[in-house]
Amino acid sequence: MVSNRRVVIKLSGEALGGDSDNTIDKETLELTVRAIKNVLKSGVIILVVVGAGNICRGEALTKNDVTIDRECADYMGMLGTVINAIALENALNKNGVPSKAFSSLGALSFVDEYSPNQAIEYLNKGYVVIAGGGLGKPFYSTDTAAVQRAIDVHADAILMAKNGVDGIYDDDPRLNKNAKLYKEISPQELVDKKLKVMDLSAAKLLNEHDIIVYVFNNNNLDNFTLVSEGKNIGTIIRR
Repeated sequence: MVSNRRVVIKLSGEALGGDSDNTIDKETLELTVRAIKNVLKSGVIILVVVGAGNICRGEALTKNDVTIDRECADYMGMLGTVINAIALENALNKNGVPSKAFSSLGALSFVDEYSPNQAIEYLNKGYVVIAGGGLGKPFYSTDTAAVQRAIDVHADAILMAKNGVDGIYDDDPRLNKNAKLYKEISPQELVDKKLKVMDLSAAKLLNEHDIIVYVFNNNNLDNFTLVSEGKNIGTIIRR
């Protein structure tokens, strides 16, 4: 149950792309806004960390084009998350939800630089804060950024929506139909079993902090509400 808590929502970029060919699908963006509004009704304070899989995924880009270095590709992906953060901020504000986007890549003319103090200040004012730019440095995924931002703002929980999987499995369920879904697992087990649901750096950070992570499928945006209401779906990560 995440009611009356400060939470981080980790939203994949693919969730904003939907099933269309558009980088940001209008209908899916509206559904995402509705999902966030429903979670707010449960009394939580929300910071959103958004990915950029709908625009550019750095690691995948280097596999497809050897002319692009991993560091450059990661910065391209981080810029993609800023695009998504701005889109989500605008959509939330237009739907009556006060929102503020920040970038970990430094201040721009259209978005302020992220800082923990400013994020907390806006959260305390009742804003939904959206943190774009990942960690502002290459070689880390937005999952690690979500954990770090949860630490920054003293969040109790992370709602981590994954693309196309219902939680954490002992094997890839898309390749192994007998893969087992974990209902609960510890961060140390993620490291020991080398489960690739998130970066090892994210799991190691979780091992040092009392933050509960709810991992579930983002294909159904109602799952955000179900988790906030305490429904037992997906996988729980806790020490």
